[in-house]
Amino acid sequence: MTIDRIGSIDPIPPGKKPGRSSQVSSGEKTDSIMFSREAVEKGDLYHTIELAAAAPDVRLDRIAELKEKIHDPSYLNDTLIKATADKIMDAFGL
Repeated sequence: MTIDRIGSIDPIPPGKKPGRSSQVSSGEKTDSIMFSREAVEKGDLYHTIELAAAAPDVRLDRIAELKEKIHDPSYLNDTLIKATADKIMDAFGL
């Protein structure tokens, strides 16, 4: 019984050099990527959280002072609460 070869053993046909295309592209096509609005928002949120976590707590003395004021019953009065509420409403443009 005789077995004949179907194709050549060499996978690269003679006359062609591997690794180089016969046509060089002119660079007309470019790759691009687009992010969804949700992905951008999540990325911004992640970045903000990372910045907040990396920020030093340089005002611990001020925080302690405010905690003392809040626990003082005479500090929280109607005038202070109204002024704070007005500042919050102004910040939101309401």
